[in-house]
Amino acid sequence: MKKITLLILASLMLVNCKNNSSKEKVEDIKQVETPFVWEGANLYFLLTDRFNNGDESNDVNFDRTKETGKLRGFEGGDLKGITQKIKEGYFTDLGINAIWMTPIVEQIHGGTDEGTGVTYGFHGYWAKDWTNIDPNYGTKADLHALVEASHNKGIRVLLDAVINHTGPVTEKDPVWPNEWVRTDKQCTYDNYENTVSCTLVANLPDIRTESNDNVDLPPQLVEKWKAEGRYEQEVKELDAFFERTGHPRAPRFYIMKWLTDYITEFGIDGYRCDTVKHTEPFVWEEFKTECDYAFSQYKNDNPEKVLDDNEFYLVGEVYNYGISAGKAFDFGDKKVNYFDNMFTSQINFEFKWNAKQMKTEDMFVRYNNMLQSELKGFGVLNYMSSHDDGSPFDASREKPFETGTKLLLSPGTSQVYYGDESARSLVIEGTEGDATLRSFMNWDEMDAKKDVLTHWQKLGQFRANHPAVGAGTHQMITAEPYVFYRSYAKADYKDFVVIGLDLAKGEKVIDVSKVFEDGDVLNDAYSVTEIIVKNGNAGVNSEFEIILLEKQ
Repeated sequence: MKKITLLILASLMLVNCKNNSSKEKVEDIKQVETPFVWEGANLYFLLTDRFNNGDESNDVNFDRTKETGKLRGFEGGDLKGITQKIKEGYFTDLGINAIWMTPIVEQIHGGTDEGTGVTYGFHGYWAKDWTNIDPNYGTKADLHALVEASHNKGIRVLLDAVINHTGPVTEKDPVWPNEWVRTDKQCTYDNYENTVSCTLVANLPDIRTESNDNVDLPPQLVEKWKAEGRYEQEVKELDAFFERTGHPRAPRFYIMKWLTDYITEFGIDGYRCDTVKHTEPFVWEEFKTECDYAFSQYKNDNPEKVLDDNEFYLVGEVYNYGISAGKAFDFGDKKVNYFDNMFTSQINFEFKWNAKQMKTEDMFVRYNNMLQSELKGFGVLNYMSSHDDGSPFDASREKPFETGTKLLLSPGTSQVYYGDESARSLVIEGTEGDATLRSFMNWDEMDAKKDVLTHWQKLGQFRANHPAVGAGTHQMITAEPYVFYRSYAKADYKDFVVIGLDLAKGEKVIDVSKVFEDGDVLNDAYSVTEIIVKNGNAGVNSEFEIILLEKQ
């Protein structure tokens, strides 16, 4: 559901920002719907297997019954469980307008011990068959239902794309042919070559993404598809893809075809791309071209299902990329720009450190300056915790309010990792490695965490209702008390908000003269209080230290 915001038809009058006498005047007013803007979206990231179990009948498949290391087996989460929460309004209440799920393609059938006990591919990053949804997650009908339910709520759907490796080799999952994968060289990460043309870790076969040689389908896929009765159909579709594109039948193009099918068949809105820097940059240019084509085809074929005119969203995981680097990622011996002609946005691994080490205003200014200059037209995805980052901002969840405030009010796209909003612990006794980050969603603690959840809901809804928060220009109004405004403009649409942090509880008077006029009726979205601007000020009497001011 979209709230109504303001369209200001008058121009902005700016006077001497430096001495705090600038003013943005609001004159003729008209109501329009809030547009969806990827650069300021509020994105929810979840592990498909760890969020919500909507169908207990699919909890065990392929005899995945070996005893595993703690939190290293399937736990029952599935697509139906996610759809259930979408329909209940959980994400809408949280102000979420995009959901990113870990990969849902069919995983290796066997388990493998990486030194932490037997592990199954519960996380989705160990593909066996890109053309099929793993039955532990659900069915194609389940994915159709999820996308439809999401779009009905104005929520976009991102899947997770893995191009550079298959799943590990097990007794049930033979290695792919040599012309498809390399297994003999493990990455040392000390330069570009030793990051790209190698396996990420032992027993994770690396797709030969650099190859342009024509290769046949892996015999294990041929055997599998014939047994499932769909070999002829899969080959027919591949023939059509290669005839249309003129691409060689090289490994990467098979996978691109399989991944873009999820766009044309289900109407997903974007991909988060895994292990980007471990694949040649030209691969991502090719992938973007195919994704854009598929999204265009979907919109042409399904005009009644088109949400807006946004392009297909691609966010890249260039591990350890930070916003301070601008567009270039430095391998040591080579720099690569993964933005131009590749990614709409990149995951910002720097954010949690900035949030911990910098003053809030200094961080906001840094992000504003980068996003409004070198990264203009692109975006970064900020996060405080994630599925494979062993140093989250607040592992013990002692600062859930600060976590939400800094993440959801920062310039850029916000990534809420499942359980951030409910202080799900990231320190689980008996786990090893990243398993501690991947416990099941703490639904049973929601009542006890109600205050935390409410905080995240208020901030999240405000962000979702106002593109200015994440995609707008930042300007401080006063340092003491700390008050700032954000403004966003695109074509005829304009959006303004005033935000105050670390304020006194009780009565507070906020200077809003830069943005609002005397007599304007405002709403403090945090305390849900109506205010009338007088003498350039907004007076708010609330028990909270935050104000979120929007024009009624």
